[in-house]
Amino acid sequence: MEFFYRDIVKILQMNHAISISLRQVKRYLKRMNLARRKDYSNIRSVFNFVYTQVTSYGPAHGYRWMYQKCKRHRFKIKRDHISLMLYTIDPEEVYSRARRRLKRREYFSRGPNFCWHLDSYDKLKRYGLCINACIDGFSRKIIWLKVGRSSSNPKVIARYFIDAIEEHRGHPYSMRGDMGTENGLVAVMQTLFAGDEVTIPFIYGKSTMNTRIESWWGILRKKCCQVWISAMKGLQERGQFSGDKLDINLIQFCCMQLLQNELDDTAQVWNTHYIRRSREYVFHGRPVNMYLYPDLFNAEEHIRQVDDDVLHFCRSECAEEDEYPCEEEIFELGCIYMEENLLKPPENVDESVALYLSLRRWFIQQL
Repeated sequence: MEFFYRDIVKILQMNHAISISLRQVKRYLKRMNLARRKDYSNIRSVFNFVYTQVTSYGPAHGYRWMYQKCKRHRFKIKRDHISLMLYTIDPEEVYSRARRRLKRREYFSRGPNFCWHLDSYDKLKRYGLCINACIDGFSRKIIWLKVGRSSSNPKVIARYFIDAIEEHRGHPYSMRGDMGTENGLVAVMQTLFAGDEVTIPFIYGKSTMNTRIESWWGILRKKCCQVWISAMKGLQERGQFSGDKLDINLIQFCCMQLLQNELDDTAQVWNTHYIRRSREYVFHGRPVNMYLYPDLFNAEEHIRQVDDDVLHFCRSECAEEDEYPCEEEIFELGCIYMEENLLKPPENVDESVALYLSLRRWFIQQL
């Protein structure tokens, strides 16, 4: 988490009742040898990391996003250097990003937890990788970003919701989702939590009106999922994925955990990156800071407490967390195959595809 010097002064005053000037903060930081622009990382190590990210995961990463990923992996580097590296590695992609212009819709929210937006991402669903996410409307912080075996089962989505309530110690003032059956149980629980205090605790509407989460799907595709979509389509076009039960289970076995790790990494980078000022939206800053410290942005917190008995009852209505990423029998056989062939869990998309193909050949031979 990062703060500006002026934010550090305000947070010390609000949370710890410590009154300190901006100059004092800078002196203390200097005395402790803490600085943002000193002791930069080895340029070759950073270049190798950026090259791996561009070639393996995200050829569409801009320099701001890549800069955040570098910081997350404890590299200290100037953003200008990241920009030069990206231009050196993939100049055509840099040029194509520079030409793009977006016209954004207007959106307004009263503060963090005033409205959560949830939806499912179906681009990988046919391959058994079902993604569901929720985002806070004010701060744009990712509340949850999960991949599982189903995103159509309302009990699964309800489990994500209850997990988020326990993590954030309360429920939002309202929520918004489309009219799919997967949101039905979440809507009932949100209405139960809100009681009579909120007129419309859950807002149903078209996906085109759920702008917060729908616009973020484009970010997710560019920063994480495009390489997976391309890999899965390649398997299908080459006749190596038929969509039957075996192929779906093998994809889940080979890809589910790695994809979840990448989703977690994407959410962390997004939540800590800096959102620039724009004409369409008055609030700007880092999502995690906007979410945790709304007073810094002249906004109010809207989280609402939930009774423990009610929460326990709602938890009993949710689906249990899957013990295995695929069916148990396939999982056990896959683990046996990997152990016999001294294979390690895949660390990137190419390794996941290679493992899937070798497992698929092995299963077909056994049949």
